[in-house]
Amino acid sequence: MAMLDYAAKLTKTPWETEADDVGKLREEGFSDAAILDINQITGYYNFVNRLADGLGVELESYWREKG
Repeated sequence: MAMLDYAAKLTKTPWETEADDVGKLREEGFSDAAILDINQITGYYNFVNRLADGLGVELESYWREKG
């Protein structure tokens, strides 16, 4: 759960992220490389979603039909 909590915090309130958040991931057994991956993937998806939202990109009809 620590990974999801970290990703959510990084997404919603990144300015509140602290060294202790990374420490919790290490306690859960994540390596530094894995923590970097979590951080980069979370940041990438946040970036892409903000670009799409900012440009008004809409989902393909396939996704709207499933929603």
